[in-house]
Amino acid sequence: MTGRRSLTLAATAGALLLALAGCASPGSSGTQPSTPAILTQATTPPVCAPVAGDAIVVLADDQGLQTVDNVIPAINAKASSPAMIALLDKVSAAIDTPTLVSLNKSVDVDRKTSSEVAKQFVADKGLAATSATGSGSLVVGAGNFSESATLAEIYAAVLRSGGYTVDVQTIGNRETYLPALISGQLTIVPEYVGTLTEFLNKQANGANAGAQASPDLTKTVAALTTLGTTAGLSFGKPAAAQDQNAFAVTKAFADQHHVTTLTELAATCSGIVLGGPPECPTRPFCQPGLTSKYGLRIADFKALDAGGPLTKTALQKGDIALGLVFSSDGSLGG
Repeated sequence: MTGRRSLTLAATAGALLLALAGCASPGSSGTQPSTPAILTQATTPPVCAPVAGDAIVVLADDQGLQTVDNVIPAINAKASSPAMIALLDKVSAAIDTPTLVSLNKSVDVDRKTSSEVAKQFVADKGLAATSATGSGSLVVGAGNFSESATLAEIYAAVLRSGGYTVDVQTIGNRETYLPALISGQLTIVPEYVGTLTEFLNKQANGANAGAQASPDLTKTVAALTTLGTTAGLSFGKPAAAQDQNAFAVTKAFADQHHVTTLTELAATCSGIVLGGPPECPTRPFCQPGLTSKYGLRIADFKALDAGGPLTKTALQKGDIALGLVFSSDGSLGG
């Protein structure tokens, strides 16, 4: 879940943007176009300058550039039971990406605790079990970031309502918590379909193993299930919610150009200023993917961060038109 280069095109792109002044048609700077303006407009869309604005919206990845990364409960296979999975599947069924954005906003923006947000969410969605279907002690693990903590607290609340005694522990990154899950020190961890598939794939088949995760959720879950079985893991159903790489513009930009998808953006703009982590121009899911999958032309790239405050601030200030973000970022919640 990352993206990333440098400003080698800045001078050329800057001159181009000045000459075309946002989304003006060729010749609007006072120079005479070499072909009739109506012909140029019919064959080449304009360069689209950034549009500043506080609200940020994600453009739909309608052609499937990104690998799926749906939230999924990962379970120690020896501890797994049908009753446990049924409770976890209720949680998965209740969480889509806008819901995950809202949960993250409550914690990251509104500064509520993950346990407070989880308790309210379970009550609002009616997720608590009406009778005890399980028993025994479980440990739900979480990664060291707020989204994972909130999902872990939701799992724990629903499992408690079903008769289990549950402790929640935050245990670092995947390299730390996954061995604990496999060994049985942890019982359940909220995970991500595509990222975990490739993590297990590399562990099982080597660092240069061909990718088994893809934009196809069904195929990726099947690959994950096979890899997980070998590792001693089982899984509940994936949620509709995804925390994956995404590309965003300001709402003001989207409204001005009437774009909601990356396909529409490529058809609307002959050039765009992209911002993201430094390696973006070399990563297939970032700048090369935007070019090869969508035909989007990048007039300039600004090296910022991976979906963090630098990228979001650059969007809001109008320094970039398109930025790499994470699809479940709480700041996307308005």
